[in-house]
Amino acid sequence: MSSSQRRTRGKRRGQPGAKRDDILAAAIERFGRSGYEHTKWADIAADVAVGPTALYHYFESKQHCLFVIMDTALEDERARFEALTADNPDHIGVLLALLQDRFDLTEHEILRNRLLVAEQALLAHPCDSPREEAVRQQARLHTSELGLAWAGFLERAMEAGAIADAPPRLTARAILGLYNSVWLWYRPNGTVELNRMAGFFTDRILAMLGVEPDRVRRLGLAA
Repeated sequence: MSSSQRRTRGKRRGQPGAKRDDILAAAIERFGRSGYEHTKWADIAADVAVGPTALYHYFESKQHCLFVIMDTALEDERARFEALTADNPDHIGVLLALLQDRFDLTEHEILRNRLLVAEQALLAHPCDSPREEAVRQQARLHTSELGLAWAGFLERAMEAGAIADAPPRLTARAILGLYNSVWLWYRPNGTVELNRMAGFFTDRILAMLGVEPDRVRRLGLAA
């Protein structure tokens, strides 16, 4: 599923939850471009045309808003993973689809990924607020579930002889670690085009899994 085909994020103005979605969208833009620590809660309030105190109707704090963004990003990744791997025995085709999907992103999604990677360490620290702690725990659970889903898929591909044998969980962590490293430095509209960067990293991941480019070409698949 391409980024242009995904569901529209946020609700139309006037629908229930629309203001909350506006706040989340503004926070992603601010956090993703300026950094979480350098963004003031009041800046986000100004972006959505509300007073700073009105934000507390939707989120208990800036960190609560951050955790909701991170949890939603992880939930979206898991949903796309499940959709692409469901009932499909073509392990190489699915693998390529998974890798291509992870780079088929809108600029807004790229900023969200930057935020997710940059602030991942905050999920390790318990919160005093029950609402914040609930979202933090949920985000940690979704992180674990995504890693286990990748490991399960890789294990099945290894058993089928589609990719090289290796410890599935460590291999999953290596793939996700390599992928996540992109968002530490990649900038939309920077000197490296997204398609070029996606091709480079996809080739490196395939090589790590023992999938040679010639094999991909013989199968008529584009890496």
